[in-house]
Amino acid sequence: MAREGILTAADRVELLEGWLVPKMTKNPPHRIVTRRVRLALEGAVPGNWYVESQEPIVTTDSEPEPDVCVIRGRTEDYSETNPPSEAVGLVVEIAEASLAVDRRLKTRVYARASIPVYWIVDLATRCVEVHELPSGPSESPTYARRTEVSAGRLRLILDGAEVALIDLADLFFPEG
Repeated sequence: MAREGILTAADRVELLEGWLVPKMTKNPPHRIVTRRVRLALEGAVPGNWYVESQEPIVTTDSEPEPDVCVIRGRTEDYSETNPPSEAVGLVVEIAEASLAVDRRLKTRVYARASIPVYWIVDLATRCVEVHELPSGPSESPTYARRTEVSAGRLRLILDGAEVALIDLADLFFPEG
């Protein structure tokens, strides 16, 4: 659509389930927590993975732009196309105003694409919802396991193995 002039770089939309969906405006807390999550993950992922932020990934019917994601390989591996969902080990959405969309629509999109782990970082409650065991393509795609982490450490799982522990406190603003 950009090639035909229907959309421009200024249009803040993403393709979800075949629909162009407006992207939420990002306020300073969202921007800062996105950066903190990215930095924490960059310090934790093994060398055969990299961390990307707010760039599209490709599924069968969507091109979501997760706030943060962990992708197998190197950025150069995707010089001709955006990374496919099969290369994604983790997607992260930073939620405030977008919480309902992240819990419903984005959960369906990521579960249908069989993305193994999906984190929703909830700015209001300072907790992370960890979604695991995606159903894959189905009538009602979802994740079989949902865990809330509100203190301590998050397990970073890639290819089914724990590769690091991330301190939850490192992701949020200091309280006070």
